[in-house]
Amino acid sequence: MSRNSKAKRDQRKKRQPKRPFLRLNRDQQVVNHAVMIDDEQRVVAAIGLQEGGEWLLSIGGQTMGNADNPVPMLAMLKHLANLQEKEGKTVSVQYSEQLQQMIDDLAADEGKSAEDYLAMLVSEFEDTGAAEDEGEESDADAPAATDDDGDDAAPAPKDA
Repeated sequence: MSRNSKAKRDQRKKRQPKRPFLRLNRDQQVVNHAVMIDDEQRVVAAIGLQEGGEWLLSIGGQTMGNADNPVPMLAMLKHLANLQEKEGKTVSVQYSEQLQQMIDDLAADEGKSAEDYLAMLVSEFEDTGAAEDEGEESDADAPAATDDDGDDAAPAPKDA
C-alpha cells in the first residue's frame, strides 16, 4: 500500500455524488386521496396512497387497514359519514380526481354511473350493519323463559 492510498480514496469519495439510502425506521410518505372532515375542519378519517403503491385507511389517526383497491374503503367512509349525519353531526367526504377516475372506470365496467356505483357499494355496508342489528334485536326481543305457571321466576327449590 502506498502512503497516499487513503488520501486518494477520500478524494474519490468526495467527488462521487451523494447517494440516498433508506433507513430501516424511516416513515414512508402517504399522500391522502380521500378525507372525511368534521364540522370543525378536522380530518376524522383518510384514505392515502403509500409510496409502495398500497392504499391505507386511517381512522382517528390509527391505520385500520390496507388494500390494493381504495374504492371499497371510500364506500366505507361514505357509510361512516352517513352514520355520523344520522347522529346529527356534520361531516363531509372529499376525494381526489385520481380516486374519482378509478370510480368512473369501475362504474363503466358495471354499466352504471359513478354515483350509482358508489351508492351501491355504500348500501352493501348499510345492509351488513342492518343484518347485524337484526341479530342483536332478535336476542333482546325474545321472551324470557317461564315455568309452567307462566311466572318469570325460577321454581323454588324443594326440600327433601
